[in-house]
Amino acid sequence: MTPKTEAELAEMVAQANGPMRIIGGGTRPIGKQSDGTVLSTSKLSGVELYEPGALTLVAKAGTPVAKVEKTLAKEGQRLAFEPMDHRGLLGTKGEPTIGGVFAANVSGPRRIQTGAARDFLLGVRFVDGTGQVLRNGGRVMKNVTGYDLVKLMAGSYGTLGVMTEVSLKVLPKSRHTGVLLMEGLDDADAVKALSRTLASPFEVTGAAHLQKGRDDAPVTMIRIEGFENSVAYRAEALQKILAPFGAATLETDEAKTTAGWRYVRDVEPFHDTAGDVWRISVKPSDAPGLVAQIDGAEAIYDWGGGLIWLLVPEGTKGAAIREAMKDTPGHATLIRGDAGAGAFQPLSPAMAALQDGLRARFDPKGLFNPGLMDRAA
Repeated sequence: MTPKTEAELAEMVAQANGPMRIIGGGTRPIGKQSDGTVLSTSKLSGVELYEPGALTLVAKAGTPVAKVEKTLAKEGQRLAFEPMDHRGLLGTKGEPTIGGVFAANVSGPRRIQTGAARDFLLGVRFVDGTGQVLRNGGRVMKNVTGYDLVKLMAGSYGTLGVMTEVSLKVLPKSRHTGVLLMEGLDDADAVKALSRTLASPFEVTGAAHLQKGRDDAPVTMIRIEGFENSVAYRAEALQKILAPFGAATLETDEAKTTAGWRYVRDVEPFHDTAGDVWRISVKPSDAPGLVAQIDGAEAIYDWGGGLIWLLVPEGTKGAAIREAMKDTPGHATLIRGDAGAGAFQPLSPAMAALQDGLRARFDPKGLFNPGLMDRAA
């Protein structure tokens, strides 16, 4: 099922009497996939409105991310939240869509400075489980349901409705990028170093540590962006802050800095590598200790250590990951591997009841991606 218009989509949903698997470009199959009829938004494509002066763009949900980025680049603008491309990590094909980005709230390394994808979503149009077209945010008033539908839809993985259009905020592209590189730090010292830079007033826009860089040696990366003179000044100040941890060299070659942060953003070290991949969010200071508890694990630390991409031996039980986290506040999601049941973090009884209530309100027939966001017991 590949509707070409919102009205056609609404009619399909209204007439449906069985489960539907909602996809955009099909590049992010995370969690337990429904056996229902595939409903793709890929034909709902095109930029509807772009106002560079107002930093806003409206696009149909199936619009390829690459097309959005190309449109923005012509005006020196970008998606500031730096969405990841999952294809290399998951071995999928197709084209990532802007609707899929917001449905999964896909946010990259720059999240630490600009915010998550949901923070840039101004408005949505979507079809609920009864075939009704709803809209919220952007140029319209809050929907009569009383819910902040923009925030609800971001990260809902298509379980509450099928997005047809998104309105979003964009930002200017930085004029200049500098990346400070430190080699040989262990995980604990690297996270401490990253924390110091993030606590500084020097507007760090990327803070990551890889146990194995391109040369298989540990590398710690700190990114700063802006005008060239500002980047140079801030880089020098940060080098002084980092001095207790060792020397930090500055890389300003655009091709190298772009490739380096794409390497982190898209989790390239784990491409074409055997093993399951988990995405874990914790307090940065807890991250190195948590990784050390998991046998055979290899880690990439992003967001200053607050986001861990964890590669573990194939077939590692989710119970082992969650047992290691029992005394560590945070949440873990299985991104690559045999999801079975429980790819997502267990919810408290109160949160589970709230989630079930929202699904019942927006998808009373249980059509959309049933079972996708089942949580571990």
